Amino acid sequence: MPQRLYALRGAISVSHDDAHEILSATTELMGEIMERNALGPERVVSCIFTVTDDLTAEFPAVAARALGFERVPLLCAREIPVPGSLPRVIRVLIHYYADEGHEARHVYLRDAASLRADLLAAQ
Repeated sequence: MPQRLYALRGAISVSHDDAHEILSATTELMGEIMERNALGPERVVSCIFTVTDDLTAEFPAVAARALGFERVPLLCAREIPVPGSLPRVIRVLIHYYADEGHEARHVYLRDAASLRADLLAAQ
């Protein structure tokens, strides 16, 4: 079956700026994304992680590398600090190949689920 390039989004919140919590939350988020999309690192083209300004204790990419994303280009950046936006959020944008007709399942966990209330019914 022919494959095409897809992209999906995900996000998770953490309760405080702690390296262990950032790594644990990123592992949870990536695991859920991989499970819901039947996705493995070998099909991933790239991942872009962003964190809100209040998260500085660790790079989310460290958790992705531990999940087998060693050969995938990973980038960490800061989210735009919009006043009133949800604090302590890790976001990811993943580009990957899947069979034609695949439906990307975006994943928003914990408080980050409020970022995409339109997707709640799909989760």
